[in-house]
Amino acid sequence: MMADKDDIKNFLASHPRLLGGIFMVMLLLGQAGTVAGGCQCTRVGP
Repeated sequence: MMADKDDIKNFLASHPRLLGGIFMVMLLLGQAGTVAGGCQCTRVGP
């Protein structure tokens, strides 16, 4: 069962550092995906 949007808003409003941490994790994961997708490495072998 999903939590109400108001419950999530209240929780994040009372924990602003957690909101910042979630934002940073999403930012880092987005950057890692860009780096992994942009690698044009070729593998030569069997």
